[in-house]
Amino acid sequence: MTPPEDPRPSRLADALERSVGAGRVHTAGPDYDAGRQVWNGAVSARPGVIVRCGDPADARTAVLAAQEFGVPLSVRGGGHDWAGRALSDGGLTLDLAGMRGVTVDPVARIAEVSGGATAGDVVGAAQPFGLTAATGTAGSVGMAGLTLGGGYGPLVGRFGLALDNLVSADMVLADGSAVTVDEERSPDLFWALRGGGGNFGLVTSMRVRLHAVPTVLSGIVMFPWAQVAPVLAGLAELLPENPDELTVQFGVLLGPMGEPVVFLAPTWSGDDAAAGERALERLNTLGTPLFSRIGPTTVPELLAGIDAQFPSGRHVEIRTRSVSKLTVGVTDVLNLAGATLSSPLSAVSVHSLHGAATRVPVTETAFGNRDPHLMIEIIAVWEPDDDRAPDHRAWAGSLSSALEGEALPGGYPNLLGPDEAVRTADAYGPNTERLLAVKQRFDPDNVFRATPLPLSRPEHFEGR
Repeated sequence: MTPPEDPRPSRLADALERSVGAGRVHTAGPDYDAGRQVWNGAVSARPGVIVRCGDPADARTAVLAAQEFGVPLSVRGGGHDWAGRALSDGGLTLDLAGMRGVTVDPVARIAEVSGGATAGDVVGAAQPFGLTAATGTAGSVGMAGLTLGGGYGPLVGRFGLALDNLVSADMVLADGSAVTVDEERSPDLFWALRGGGGNFGLVTSMRVRLHAVPTVLSGIVMFPWAQVAPVLAGLAELLPENPDELTVQFGVLLGPMGEPVVFLAPTWSGDDAAAGERALERLNTLGTPLFSRIGPTTVPELLAGIDAQFPSGRHVEIRTRSVSKLTVGVTDVLNLAGATLSSPLSAVSVHSLHGAATRVPVTETAFGNRDPHLMIEIIAVWEPDDDRAPDHRAWAGSLSSALEGEALPGGYPNLLGPDEAVRTADAYGPNTERLLAVKQRFDPDNVFRATPLPLSRPEHFEGR
């Protein structure tokens, strides 16, 4: 027998139409379809109700309504989480796409960022003032979700993680109260937000620190696959010597001739362009490049390039591992990645945590690993009609397994999958108990479940 349809979403939609307005509440139709569109086209979740929030009052009403009607709640900011946690299957999704405003104070060097704004929105608003923000590597990612969970990006060495640049946040808590948190107001909650993700409430707006970096030196260098071993060996020697101003992203992808290549994507954010050119030239000497294009650019252009490489709608599976350094064992796995690449759209991207990000004491924020390390992002990507999807998923899984012996405990919560509970338990290191205590205090019923938390005491968080 077919189970009876759950009546709660329909009743919830009726109630929300009376409180926030029919034009903002969707259970079907074009606006509903737009609200459930996320970056990973493989995500098939269908919320029972989508509310297009226009302001914090709408968000507060929806948060309380989800609990009143006993349905799960999710928040869609940029919709870039590969695991699809932005959508609550059968529940209520708060779509913040209508809250994307960014206001820049060029004197204070602060950006006021609405909850649905993307990283691209923020750097785009700051650029006319010769300012920029610490973000991740893609512009289409929601700025709030990225920031609360971490934010490895091209400026991490000089300005730290995105979360290190969070000044304050306006939130709606599970009980419906509206609060502003910073170092002085609810400092425990502010501590937990910086690394613990959106698991404590809904961020309706926040303020982030901006930096005077009108241009950067950046680009890409590609080396032929035959040079993978010497290039990575040379890079292993250079990475620990990099100044704060130089962050090097690198990895494996399919080159323009259809063969795997080793790529380096360096970014120099320092004021001394000549010093940057010298530092970047050293990378060209690691081998004989197939292709090298490095020059002045802006952070908005840099992020837009990644968006173009990984557009919305393709199917994606991501696995990550963090390692302390580029060892021979890690190099062997990167070699394996290129040799077994199953899709021309897939890639392995390695992000470096160094410089300013490592000088923040590990207990100062909830982020669990402040030691210098490399976060290896294994990105399997394929077109929706590709019948080799199991092979592409298996490629990502096999590489993650191959790195297990080299990997540090835990992982990067923003990218950990829903099936990685064991690694999630170690993701916050010495901050775990304090993080769980804050969760218990502000969201004991586990209303907000943005990214994985180490729920080692499940009796405290039974959820709904």
